[in-house]
Amino acid sequence: MAQQMGNQPLIVLSEESQRTSGKDAQSMNITAGQAVAESVRTTLGPKGMDKMLVDSTGSVVVTNDGVTILDEMDIEHPAANMIVEVAQTQEDEVGDGTTTAVVIAGELLSKAEDLLDQDIHATILAQGYRQAAERAKEILEEEAIEVGADDTDALENVAATAMTGKGAESAKDDLAELVVKAIQSVADEDGVDTDNVKVETVVGGSIDESQLVEGVIIDKERVHDNMPHFKEDADIALLDTAIEVPETELDTEVNVSDPDQLQEFLDQEEQQLREMVDKLVDAGADVVFCQKGIDDMAQHYLAQEGILAVRRAKKSDIQALSRATGARVVSNIDDVTADDLGFAGSVTEKDLAGDEHIFVEEVDDAKAVTLILRGGTEHVVDEVERAVEDALGVVAATLEDGKVLPGGGSPETELSLGLRDYADSVGGREQLAVEAFADAIDVIPRTLAENAGLDPIDSLVELRSAHDGGDSKVGLNAYTGEVEDMSEEVVEPLRVKTQAVESATEAAVMILRIDDVIAAGDLKGGSGDDDEDEGGPGGPGGGMGGGMGGMGGMGGMGGMGGAM
Repeated sequence: MAQQMGNQPLIVLSEESQRTSGKDAQSMNITAGQAVAESVRTTLGPKGMDKMLVDSTGSVVVTNDGVTILDEMDIEHPAANMIVEVAQTQEDEVGDGTTTAVVIAGELLSKAEDLLDQDIHATILAQGYRQAAERAKEILEEEAIEVGADDTDALENVAATAMTGKGAESAKDDLAELVVKAIQSVADEDGVDTDNVKVETVVGGSIDESQLVEGVIIDKERVHDNMPHFKEDADIALLDTAIEVPETELDTEVNVSDPDQLQEFLDQEEQQLREMVDKLVDAGADVVFCQKGIDDMAQHYLAQEGILAVRRAKKSDIQALSRATGARVVSNIDDVTADDLGFAGSVTEKDLAGDEHIFVEEVDDAKAVTLILRGGTEHVVDEVERAVEDALGVVAATLEDGKVLPGGGSPETELSLGLRDYADSVGGREQLAVEAFADAIDVIPRTLAENAGLDPIDSLVELRSAHDGGDSKVGLNAYTGEVEDMSEEVVEPLRVKTQAVESATEAAVMILRIDDVIAAGDLKGGSGDDDEDEGGPGGPGGGMGGGMGGMGGMGGMGGMGGAM
């Protein structure tokens, strides 16, 4: 970047920097965004295909989950990364709809490109898109169906919809039932915290052998073989301190002049441990879960007293036990009283696919539960876990908001019709942006039809004519290929759709407003960095396409294929 001053060029940017501006920068970023959307588009819907992702160490992930695909892919292009953020936001906020959000963002960019070519300014586009997104949220609110917290059938439909098309397809009805039970158990007046549903995966058996344990499973075993395997009607103590003699804080030296003194020293340690165990016995503890270590001698005393003890339990497990059993976590053994103890009808050490686990069940009011997911292979179990995590998120969102929308591209068809009407009332050039937004939203029903092997144009026409006739709950049934009322069959939370529209719009607008990309010379993955023959980063290899080749080939997006 040199500015001519008199006869002397004024250098502002360093020689290694690369700069793309104006239309070039916009079209480059739009292409990057479209490439990301394209990579997950085929996974959308019940008939979506899966992706196999192999990382640099050779480990394989087979998945249909949008956010997992984008996280595993090594995307370095800065604009492409902004689209990946859309998926991550969607995952954090609602847990599902990541593919939908990314596909809409890609399509918004694609429609914007046509308008930019017609010399409509990016600022006008951004304004129109934002207005359209606001109106879209209102239309979705109007279409929403109320669902109560006790409406188990509707909640199971929501869970099943979230799992459709993922690896758990075959057992989705059984799993949906488990997910809804789990969420209903942990829901309280503050809402639903899905962290209280712990998911344990077990390789072996089939998916439909998955079960819900109303209580907590700890991936540990008893610390001593002489301890009982099973405790009925157990009073449970939770400690976040060690049952050991504390080490002295300062560097101290003890000089022992005769053997008796040493023996006295050891006896005293034993005495201290004995007193600690007695404290637990006096409080009435039958089972002890300790977050830190338990001394060998203390283990022996606990076993003598018939107490089942577990050491080095995870902090999250201790918190889950506290919620499930009502026990208070104690930091000082001297202070343990009967009031601090929790209760469980049964504490058992059981074998789960070859490993010992402690099952804490039959608790009065399980505010923490555990889902055990099974599957034939590691890959199957991983994908079932991803599907269940999505389902937990959407059921929790439905309970909190109490509103759902029919699926199968129904709300999107309603949106595109509603936005076209709205466009007429928007003055100026923004009207074109609102119409482009309406066209972009059609990508969802179109893609659903494509992925199901149906004719997208026929399906769209059928959907539109049904919605035009006032039948706003009609969607595309990907299994039968028919256009039918979806409100009983396939439903998803309102928040999934509003969040997808919001974050897709924000990302598209942000990318469209960029008209200058200035990149420092030593960008990660630049081919000029390590090829000395090419004259370092500033040499021929360090041009916009070369120095940024690793970032998806910013010159012509050539490298995007490689990055994806």
